[in-house]
Amino acid sequence: MTTYLNHFIGGKLVEGESTRTSPVFDPAKGTVSKEVRLGSVADVDSAVAAAAAAFPEWRDASLAKRQSVVFTFRELLNARKSELAEILTSEHGKVLSDAAGEIARGLEVVDFAAGMPHLLKGEYSENVSTGVDVYSVKQPLGVVGIISPFNFPAMVPLWFFPIAIAAGNTVVLKPSEKDPSAANWLAELFAEAGLPDGVFNVVHGDKEAVDALLEHPVVKSISFVGSTPIAKYIYETAARNGKRVQALGGAKNHMLVLPDADLDLAADAAVNAGFGSAGERCMAISVLLAVDTVADELVSRIAERMSTLKTGDGRRSCDMGPLITKVHRDKVASYLDVAEADGATVVVDGRNPDVDGEPEGFWFGPTLLDNVPLSSTVYTDEIFGPVLSVVRVSSYAEGLEIINNSRYGNGTAIFTNDGGAARRFQREVTVGMVGINVPIPVPVAYHSFGGWKESMFGDSKAYGPQGVHFFTQEKAITSRWLDPSHGGINLGFPEHD
Repeated sequence: MTTYLNHFIGGKLVEGESTRTSPVFDPAKGTVSKEVRLGSVADVDSAVAAAAAAFPEWRDASLAKRQSVVFTFRELLNARKSELAEILTSEHGKVLSDAAGEIARGLEVVDFAAGMPHLLKGEYSENVSTGVDVYSVKQPLGVVGIISPFNFPAMVPLWFFPIAIAAGNTVVLKPSEKDPSAANWLAELFAEAGLPDGVFNVVHGDKEAVDALLEHPVVKSISFVGSTPIAKYIYETAARNGKRVQALGGAKNHMLVLPDADLDLAADAAVNAGFGSAGERCMAISVLLAVDTVADELVSRIAERMSTLKTGDGRRSCDMGPLITKVHRDKVASYLDVAEADGATVVVDGRNPDVDGEPEGFWFGPTLLDNVPLSSTVYTDEIFGPVLSVVRVSSYAEGLEIINNSRYGNGTAIFTNDGGAARRFQREVTVGMVGINVPIPVPVAYHSFGGWKESMFGDSKAYGPQGVHFFTQEKAITSRWLDPSHGGINLGFPEHD
């Protein structure tokens, strides 16, 4: 009997009007676990209507009430995070420990959102003119839309909706149809925490649902994480429809290793950042820029560590799980043919891995390519899989130039024991998030996440101070309470005295 995943609208599960569905796979088994309903324009309209109806009451709820609900949600999520991790592993394929790490980083943002009363404080200037005060307040936008990707089905939504809700907005979330169950689980948990019906809604779907959100006149903002072409489309379409937009795109993250670096630390970091979550993350290190004098030794140490990695079902204590779909697995594998044709060396080939899992799973093992030409699509494309490309450089200057010439600017890292080189790098590199001897420099929740260049479209990064700014609008009030002795009229232009 087929299991269907419904939408969550107005505090309850609903089938919606659309009859279209899409299969949800267990990628470690290669089998369909359920069908997710693909929402229509009418289904999006229903979710937006529920959010709009819930907005006035939630906007007017006291900060103490909102904070209490967010904190209760935080406690429930922390207590039941292992349950959510199992959902993530069953639909995405990442190993349980990686799923737990994803939830932990999402919980950081919930912690941050629980402090929203402090973050919503405005400013006050007394007596800017005689008897006149000016002050500002931060108010919610209204109904906000969130469109999240398949690679982090819990963490990325958690980057956005806790802050949006704590600020007084109501939400319509459209998760990836590839692994949609986490979104429903989070929405139902928030309802259990006391969130009023309609404040948090989930509509499943594909491009039809996305476009309906982008074009809906009641939706005030769109938050998105995904590939660069889609991020650009989201930004242009939503902005054309008068919405505030934060659209985080793709990446090709470089890690520059200088000759004075600790090569064991660098090799460990390259393996961890290149193959964690099967490389399906926008902060993965996919290009290793190795200075010639240490390149051979570094490649050797990385290959040695890769030989110890165990690929298989994430529920079986493996190091790396499968890719999300067969189509994506085959696309990633095709880049190895390109690499060989372009003259690169396949040091470790992941096309036929020895796995601890069902043979029908969407398997692709950790892969290491050396001497990759900058002209190859293996270098230029965001492969989004466990493929680490080594590009050899003669110096710091050449490595920096390569990074700065990339059309992406999401994350980067430098490995060195030279403080001067590290300081120069952090100033000169044209990338939004920089790691110094840290391979995946994802900022903590009270800073903000986002890249430069074609890795981000819009003016506000995710979570942190910029996230609060994105989900609020400032109102400035100029106030004068008249003294009883005041009198007379003056038609002249107001002057400060």
